[in-house]
Amino acid sequence: MTVAAEKNPPVKLPNEPTITPQIVAEHGLAPDEYERLLKIMGRTPTMVELGIFSAMWSEHCSYKSSKVWLKKLPTKAPWVIQGPGENAGVIDIGDGQAAIFKMESHNHPSYIEPYQGAATGVGGILRDVFTMGARPVANLNALRFGDPAHPKTRHLVSGVVAGIAGYGNCMGIPTVGGETNFHPAYNGNILVNAMTVGIAPTDKIFYSAAAGLGNPMVYVGSKTGRDGIHGATMSSTEFNEDSESKRPTVQVGDPFVEKLLLEACLELMATDAIVAIQDMGAAGLTSSSFEMAAKGGLGLEMALDKVPMRETGMNPYELMLSESQERMLIVLKPGREEMARKIFEKWELDFAVVGHLTDTERMVLTWHGDVVANIPIPPLVTEAPMYERPWKLTELPAELDAAKVPAPKDWKASLLKLMGSPDLASKSWLWKQYDHLIMGNTAIRPQDGDAALVRVAQRTKALSHKGLAMTSDCTPRYVQAHPETGGRQAVAEAWRNITAVGARPLAVTDNMNFGNPQKPEIMGQFAGAIMGMAEACRVLDFPVVSGNVSLYNETEGRPILPTPTIGAVGVIDDIATSVGSRLTKAGLSLVLLGETKGWLGQSIYLRELHGREEGAPPPVDLKVERRNGDFVRGEIVARRVAACHDLSDGGLLVALAEMCVAGGTGATIKLPAGSAAPHAYLYGEDQGRYLVATADGGALVEAAKKAGVPAVQLGYSGGVEIAVEGLLALSLAELRAAHEAWLPNYMNSAA
Repeated sequence: MTVAAEKNPPVKLPNEPTITPQIVAEHGLAPDEYERLLKIMGRTPTMVELGIFSAMWSEHCSYKSSKVWLKKLPTKAPWVIQGPGENAGVIDIGDGQAAIFKMESHNHPSYIEPYQGAATGVGGILRDVFTMGARPVANLNALRFGDPAHPKTRHLVSGVVAGIAGYGNCMGIPTVGGETNFHPAYNGNILVNAMTVGIAPTDKIFYSAAAGLGNPMVYVGSKTGRDGIHGATMSSTEFNEDSESKRPTVQVGDPFVEKLLLEACLELMATDAIVAIQDMGAAGLTSSSFEMAAKGGLGLEMALDKVPMRETGMNPYELMLSESQERMLIVLKPGREEMARKIFEKWELDFAVVGHLTDTERMVLTWHGDVVANIPIPPLVTEAPMYERPWKLTELPAELDAAKVPAPKDWKASLLKLMGSPDLASKSWLWKQYDHLIMGNTAIRPQDGDAALVRVAQRTKALSHKGLAMTSDCTPRYVQAHPETGGRQAVAEAWRNITAVGARPLAVTDNMNFGNPQKPEIMGQFAGAIMGMAEACRVLDFPVVSGNVSLYNETEGRPILPTPTIGAVGVIDDIATSVGSRLTKAGLSLVLLGETKGWLGQSIYLRELHGREEGAPPPVDLKVERRNGDFVRGEIVARRVAACHDLSDGGLLVALAEMCVAGGTGATIKLPAGSAAPHAYLYGEDQGRYLVATADGGALVEAAKKAGVPAVQLGYSGGVEIAVEGLLALSLAELRAAHEAWLPNYMNSAA
């Protein structure tokens, strides 16, 4: 189908400014990109048209700097129903059910206005999932804040956590997992990554590609206001001293309206009325209408004066670029308008027929009968800028000699300091503000296991109860040191965390948070991380099915740590076989699985106790990860494991301390003969390791050896202290006090 010629050139609205190079620059378009626009249009655009090009060609919407690299990620597997390119990824979890999930960023808005930025981030990712027909069953998040001593950090933590809690709790969706880190690199640009997982029947999944000439396009949900205008463009630029003035570009959410929208959409989805559906996220009505028509190879005509408006005097430019929340655009089958209207009016939501599909492959927008925009749709996609930006890979630093890292002078003080440090301290102050038990299906709560576990209501009357395991993971300091290793490790750790509860890891969603891609070293970080992620996903059969890219996370030229957050989902056939990481019973053998060399480069021990961030990050052997993880999962499912914890930040001693504090049971261990130096063995962050508690340590060690998995029995659970023979004896009460005190003390202290 060829693109129809422009029959109705648009009119210039009263008070519409003449487009100047300054106005073009304010819209985030480079001079050569504007020349490309002029070539496509064959004339000077109207302000509405300029705004549409600006939004659709923004980094946030077009992925123009990252698309060439994202194509290198593996996205297919027999269980993948829908990979990247839709609102969310879809995987088959058996029994005629699909898990639908995605992670997205709301970084810039959350720095400017932390409550609404975080709240609308949750609202947006929820819509991405339920627009595909899924009922959301769980939320997760990954939060990165600046130095706790920075004057804005406490305010940002408070606002972001309240925003996440306020939206998720009101929606009735449990927030079951996540991670929270602090580092000075995030002082001027925090990260708020939100993830939602939903469940839908595999035969009732909804997509966004429009179809059917003449089919009506309907607008549903909340009215459109002026909030969020230029949100996508703002999220595609660096911060500077003027960023606070961008507060109007932050959306304002209403979770109670979104709850009504969720129920109304699911009710309509139970009929056969919907042809296509798309939520209005970044770039609002622009991206939703444009993407639906583009995917369907069609055109559209839309009367903007019919869009429900919250404010008086709104104009077409504002209507197309507003990012007001809780809105959907739906293509209906002909004649189903009144039936659909009754559903949405019953739920007290706006409903308006705003346009219809055409065969012109053009977006024609009218305002009280006058054409105000007439844009050919295909070239806006095919001619969109796509850059292969110069990139420079980060060289692998030299391995740090553990012998040159001082051992603790006071072992007790070292463990207390680590367990009470910002990254390792308990985050219960934070997650207790989230309703993590609502819906009654949370089987493993935050901090009770390496991954959250949510029961799945099965369509068949099976005796067992299936569950979904989910996690979010990244170690930014590893990525900063060597992006390829850090990207590989982020995927591997997510895979380990799903495995450690007894579930089969199935698929990944990613959130790629990086600085300015126009700097070769930053683009090299992105490229390296993708290389490592792609390799890990291939070896671990862990495809990427959805994701988000957030670039220009810089302030005054200072970038964040490169942070490719990995959200992962797995399935367990019977949650009765799952295990958490809590050590709740005395007399269990403690067995360390995996090889320990004592890797201290880029470790938490090195940073927190010696103030050094140096050396190569721990290497990741993916074949070893696969071998060790498959063995651990088999033992868990066979019910030979009582508790399991993967070893990551802080190494063996921190993992053991976390298990003991969480379960209220102490432990005594002894270092194996011939092991690395005690501080390297106990605090090293070698990868591919698990600490498991079992009733029969000897049998587990023997089984591990047969599977080629290094294993050593370290000691036993029991008592009221954590002890390492010859080095350490520390009461759980003192350890718990240090672990649990830091965050509430920090948040309650005077600014």
